[in-house]
Amino acid sequence: MKQVPIVELQKVGVTYGQGPDQTEALVPTDLTIAKGDFVALVGPSGCGKSTILKLVSELLEPTSGTILFGGRELGAKPMRVGMAFQSASLLPWMSVRENVMLPLKIVPPFKADFRAKKGGEYRDRVDDLLAQVGLLDFADKSPWQLSGGMMQRANLCRALIHDPDLLLLDEPFGALDQFTREELWQTLQALWLDRGITVMLVTHDLREAAYLASRVCVMSARPGRIIEDRAVPFARPRPIDITFESDFVSLVQDLRGQIVHAPVGRTEDAA
Repeated sequence: MKQVPIVELQKVGVTYGQGPDQTEALVPTDLTIAKGDFVALVGPSGCGKSTILKLVSELLEPTSGTILFGGRELGAKPMRVGMAFQSASLLPWMSVRENVMLPLKIVPPFKADFRAKKGGEYRDRVDDLLAQVGLLDFADKSPWQLSGGMMQRANLCRALIHDPDLLLLDEPFGALDQFTREELWQTLQALWLDRGITVMLVTHDLREAAYLASRVCVMSARPGRIIEDRAVPFARPRPIDITFESDFVSLVQDLRGQIVHAPVGRTEDAA
């Protein structure tokens, strides 16, 4: 039996504003994401990468087209989403453990049992995840006591603690130095392999996209559309040294060429 995609965009377009002030951000675009997939969106600034993330998370409604989740209209069935951004945005008055536990307090079905389980089952759940990313010894620390990389590890834990159907990442490592970013790539890869999560990543870093993703979708300049959906052929787990190998470098250079020479989104085929 053919697996139903966890997310499917069918001719989805987005236009902001009205009349002479309107801006077409995304021309009718198709995208299918299977359960357990890791898809990276790359392209020039303003091409609609973050717009697609907002559509999938229901923060934005499409102007045209249809979004399906599990084969049904998005909204017909609740979708549990985890999100992490460039800024970790940990609450400074809470400990690391309390920050990571926060989704369990507000997201169904976990919130119904929060009062009863926060000191036992939920605490153990948080600590297990913190241990997996090397932060258990810092569970009782305040966010300001962590380095930037450690805060992003906690941010990833908070995004994953409620077992989301889909993890959305918008430039989560963009503010970190290269060495720390590479450490976080390996952490995220390990979490993906261990938990079988479905991930959509927006990034401007083509090395990051090629290292982490199973598919890289290249978008055109605004109005955006997906012009290339490239499978990443490298076996997992991927050592960080793979990023220096010729096949990897060639893939990154080819992706860069696709972006540099990409036409604008409004073409006869996309219209």
